[in-house]
Amino acid sequence: MSKLLPGEPLIYERADGVVYARYRDPPHDTIPRWIVGGDPAGVARAQGSLLEYGSWVDLCKLAEQYPTLKKQLDKTVQLYYIIKDGK
Repeated sequence: MSKLLPGEPLIYERADGVVYARYRDPPHDTIPRWIVGGDPAGVARAQGSLLEYGSWVDLCKLAEQYPTLKKQLDKTVQLYYIIKDGK
């Protein structure tokens, strides 16, 4: 949501660590709820992300300790660059 409707009351809901807002009264109550905040991991999941940034940093640190993880992460990053550059 880029702009709120002036004077329209909102309802805030929390689910799975994510805070959502939606309009309370008709006719605007048919507008789907939108994310307004929450814990980073919950928001990332709600937006369809695999990992939030903190978990990505932890994954990279673990890859330094575990060679198998490092190898697989390197392959994933290479694949990412191949796909990204191919667009």
